[in-house]
Amino acid sequence: MITILGPTASGKTSLAVELAVCLDAEIISGDSRQVYRGMDLGTGKDLNEYTVSKDGMASVSIPYHLIDIVPAGSKYTVYDFQRDFLCAYQDITSRSKRVVFCGGSGLYVESVLRSYRLFDVPANPPLRHSLEGKSLAELTEILSSFKTLHNTTDVDSPQRAIRAIEIETFYQHIPAEQRSFPTLPNITFGIDIPRELRRQRITERLHRRLDEGMLQEVQSLLDSSINPEDLIYYGLEYKYLTRHLIGEITYDEMVHDLEIAIHQFAKRQMTWFRGMERRGITIHWIDGTLPIEEKVEQIREYCRV
Repeated sequence: MITILGPTASGKTSLAVELAVCLDAEIISGDSRQVYRGMDLGTGKDLNEYTVSKDGMASVSIPYHLIDIVPAGSKYTVYDFQRDFLCAYQDITSRSKRVVFCGGSGLYVESVLRSYRLFDVPANPPLRHSLEGKSLAELTEILSSFKTLHNTTDVDSPQRAIRAIEIETFYQHIPAEQRSFPTLPNITFGIDIPRELRRQRITERLHRRLDEGMLQEVQSLLDSSINPEDLIYYGLEYKYLTRHLIGEITYDEMVHDLEIAIHQFAKRQMTWFRGMERRGITIHWIDGTLPIEEKVEQIREYCRV
C-alpha cells in the first residue's frame, strides 16, 4: 500500500489518481467527512478528478472507496472507518490490485498505519452533562490533557470536543496493547507545500466552491430535514454556512470566519503529521510545487514500481 497525505488544498487527490493510473491501483479515501452522501462541495470530494485523460488514450476512471457511503446527518466514527477500510482493502487486494490510501484526516490515517484497535465508544450521559456549558477553549484544554490518540484537527465545535473527551475517557480503561487491526505493508508520502501557497490555494478554492453552489448544497441538506446542529457538528464549511443560513452570522462574516478556520485547520493537519513522525511513522516528503508527473516518478522510483 502507498499512502498519500497532506494538508487541505495540497493536491492529494490528483496525485493519488495519477499514481493509481500508473500502478493499476484503486484508492481508499482517508477523509472523515467525504463518507457522507450529499456533502460534496463542502468536503472537497472533487469526484471529477478520479477520471483522467491520457494522450492518445480514452479517459480512465479510477475506482474509489469510502466516499458517499453513509447519509448526511448521521455520525460516522473512526471505529466505523477502520471496519470499512479493512473491508475495502481486502476486496481490492483479493483482486490483485494495488491500494493507494489518500487522506488528510490525521486520526483516520494514523489508526490504519499504526494498527490501532479502536472500539465503538458508547455515549456517556453523566460525562456529557458535566461538560455542558463549557466553552470550546475550555473543552480543548481538557482534551489536551489526555495522552492517547485523538484527531484534534477536526475539533472545532463544543459538540465535537465533548465527543472527543467522551472517547478519550473511554480509552483510559482500555489497555493500549489490545490490538486486532492487522499491520499492513505500507510506504507513506507527504505533500510538502509552502505555507503561503497553501493559504493562496485555500482562499481561491473557498471562493470557487461558493461560486459553484456550496451554499445551495448546505441549504438543500437543511431542506431535507437534517437538523442544523447535525451539520454544525461536521465543522468548517458546514458549520459556518449553516450558521449563516439560520441567521446567526452575515454572509461576509461567514466567508471571513470560514477562511480563517480553514487556514487554522491546515496548520493543525501539518502539526498532526509531524506528530505522526515523532510517533514512529516515516513520511517521505515530496515538494508540492513540482509538476505532478515528477511527483509520481519520485514515488515510483522510491517504491521501485
